[in-house]
Amino acid sequence: MDTKNKILSILDDVLNLNGRSADFTERTALLGAIPELDSMAVVALIARLEETFGFSVDDDEIDGATFATLGSLLKFVNEKTGA
Repeated sequence: MDTKNKILSILDDVLNLNGRSADFTERTALLGAIPELDSMAVVALIARLEETFGFSVDDDEIDGATFATLGSLLKFVNEKTGA
């Protein structure tokens, strides 16, 4: 499974989207557009990304722009993993 599909699977699981993430593109807005993605969900999402991809995230690395779209989240994960 490639990085994008792993992220989609994580989003679907953490946010309980019941398969809705299958229709997401890199331009799909996340933070502020998906009601399930609140501040507590962001924390859970970061924890799952760290666990799945084997990196750690410092508090100062995260801002709203990271979760603006699927593309921005994918870029962040790729940067953290060196992909």
